[in-house]
Amino acid sequence: MCTTEIIAFAKSNTYFEKLNTSLIGLSVDSNPSHLAWLYDIYQKTGIEIPFPIIADRNGTIARRYGMISNDVSTTETVRNVFIIDDKGIVRLILIYPMNVGRSISEILRALTALQVADSNNASTPANWIPCEPVIVPSPQTFAELQERNNQIEKERNGMSWYLSFKEPKDCKEPEKNRELKEDDKTVRK
Repeated sequence: MCTTEIIAFAKSNTYFEKLNTSLIGLSVDSNPSHLAWLYDIYQKTGIEIPFPIIADRNGTIARRYGMISNDVSTTETVRNVFIIDDKGIVRLILIYPMNVGRSISEILRALTALQVADSNNASTPANWIPCEPVIVPSPQTFAELQERNNQIEKERNGMSWYLSFKEPKDCKEPEKNRELKEDDKTVRK
């Protein structure tokens, strides 16, 4: 992780916690190197890093998760993000090249999308933003298909039996996403 990313994750840690998510860093650097780095960040910014960083000196963990790209380097990790659920299942992998920093707002959006899709037995459409409608699963029988078409005609909530929408239940837009939207509006003015 580069310094700007670790600081951004630290500043956003409370948003991840509100989504019942724990952050963990992984680096092929040594523990003394991590300590020196975190201390330097603290000395220069006053920011304490509130999550653990695993020292994976021999790259065993990084290799198991495909984080070392031999095309790029045989010793340096690429910038990966893994969202792993409470059952230990990897649900999402984002891979950033070495020269592109991670997007905290996109990681929060993707995490929220996974949680909303799961809790609503639904899918999120392209460019989904928290609290927007979600896609209803396709009908499994012809009778359900006919019922879905009638519902779409009445409620105007889709374009066909295979693509209809509903409002997600218990939707709470993460504060960080609202702040980022406000920042975007300010920049555009």
